Order: sequence, then structure tokens, then C-alpha cells
Amino acid sequence: MKSVSISIKKIKIFGVILILLLSIYLIWGKLTSPYGVQKVSFIPSKSEKFTKGKLSFIVYKASTGVSEDIIYHFHGRNLDNTIWNDDTYFTSLIQSHWQKSNVKPPTVVLVSYGPEWLLTPRNTKAESGLMDDFVVNLPFIESKTGRPENRILLGESMGGLNVLILGLSHPELFSKVASLCPGVYLDSPFSGFNAIKAALKRTGADPKVAFGIYFMAKKYVSNEEEWNKISPIDLIKKANADYPELYLSCGLYDKYGNYEGTEALVNMAKAKGVKTYWHPIYGGHGATDIVSLADFLVGDESDSKEIPDGSIDLKNLSSKK
Repeated sequence: MKSVSISIKKIKIFGVILILLLSIYLIWGKLTSPYGVQKVSFIPSKSEKFTKGKLSFIVYKASTGVSEDIIYHFHGRNLDNTIWNDDTYFTSLIQSHWQKSNVKPPTVVLVSYGPEWLLTPRNTKAESGLMDDFVVNLPFIESKTGRPENRILLGESMGGLNVLILGLSHPELFSKVASLCPGVYLDSPFSGFNAIKAALKRTGADPKVAFGIYFMAKKYVSNEEEWNKISPIDLIKKANADYPELYLSCGLYDKYGNYEGTEALVNMAKAKGVKTYWHPIYGGHGATDIVSLADFLVGDESDSKEIPDGSIDLKNLSSKK
């Protein structure tokens, strides 16, 4: 058997070539990477932060003054309540549009219970009950903002699902709900594997992302019955013409697979007589029609949805641990 020998000179040459190729790769990567990020030109709102228990919220008020309404904004997954003034986020585009339109916008209260959360009523899961907590704390929040003429809900992605859960569970409290790319599904986390696989194929959802949402949902609900209490597809079945106006949008190529369920929710809401604005977007997750959304949030409001005497009616909320 012949032995194979490689000279030191060849090894050195190979090493130099390898280092050269690696250097070219890194330099090319640097040269072809974005040099910056597009930012929005706008006047940021004044802000003040408050906390109470698990609840954290920041009150934002435009420096030019605000209307008598309040927007409760629930952020997306892995974000926080500082994003309203982020000059790279869609919220800055909303503010820019309002400023150019010379309208007096609502006060914005950006709500957070952490980077990942679902507004569920109290059920068998220890993490549940955040919806009850938020509703109980509405008088506390509005002691900092003043009592509004109308309450409006706004949320994107995870927040889009949360505002639908809240607005459809407590329609008496809110005038409008704007939900962007919400996690609305025809199947539940408790559907069989074949049903979930078929849904992934139908919607084109990214399996890694979809299963992340699947496990997040199971953190807050234990079974099909508990899921149905927060599923917008089930909640809308009780709706009527007195429910809050709905603004719904979603990208056709949403990687979470949200388009199918959101479009179905739109059709069901309209059939129930709910005033519904549907904005399908040719794009992916988070794509938003800024102008129509901004105008919806400050447009003429319907009858005020107020809490009588500053109290909350909790008779329909479970107090079980």
C-alpha cells in the first residue's frame, strides 16, 4: 500500500487560497449587506410609563394635542410597549400620516404583559387570566389618561389575536377593533396531526413558525373547550350589528398562515351584521395599508362604549383559580 505524502509547500498554498476565498466571501457579504435602515420622519409622541402587577403600559400623547378617544394597542410577539415611537415601525407611519393630515389623534395606551402572551379568561392553565386582569385594570389605566369618549383596540400579529379576543368577548366596552395579520385559524391546536398538516399545506405557513404558535397556544389553554372561548372564529358566532366595527387586514403570503382564517372571520362578521372593513394585502406577515388604517382609527366614531360609573361588570368573568 502506497503512502500519500503532501509537501509543506502545498499545504501552505492551500491555506493561503482558503484564507483568500474566506476573505472575499466576508468582504462581499459586507459590501452587499444593507448599509442602514429606512426611517420615518415624524414628531414622536410624549410618553409616560406605568406598571401594576403583571401589567405594564405606556401612555402616548401627540405633542399637538389629542382627541377624547383612546387607542389600546397590543403589540406583536417578542416586541414591547416602546414601539409606538419606533421610527422604523409601522406605528411611526401612522403618526406621520396623522401629522400630515392635521388631525388630532387619540391618546394611545400601549399594553404589555411581556414578550409573549395571550389574553385568555381564567381557565385550568396557571398562565391564563390575563383578559380578566386587563378588564379589571381598565379603571386604573383610565385614571392616568382620563375617561375616553370611545375605546379603540389595535393590534398586530399576536396583538391582533389579542384585540379580537378582547373586543369580541367584551363588545360593550369598545367602539372599534383594528386587527392586523391576526393569528386566526380554522383549526385548533387540538386538531389532529393530519388536520394541522393539511392546514400548513393549504395556507403555505412556515412549519417552524406555525409550530411555535402551536406551543404558545397550548401554554394558555388546555383543551378544545378552552380554545373555543378565545378563538375569534367561535366568538364571532355570537356577534350582532351592535358589536364594535372591525378593521381586518392580512398578507396573502403570511408565513404564519393567518390569511385563510382572517378572511373567513371577515365573511362571518359581515354575515352577522358587523360593520367590517377588509384589507387583503399582496405581501407577507405584517404588511399593512397605513392610510386606511390610520383613517379608520381617527374616523367618525359610533356610540360611546363606556363603563357605567367607572366600574367593571365582572359577573360574566370566571373567578375560579
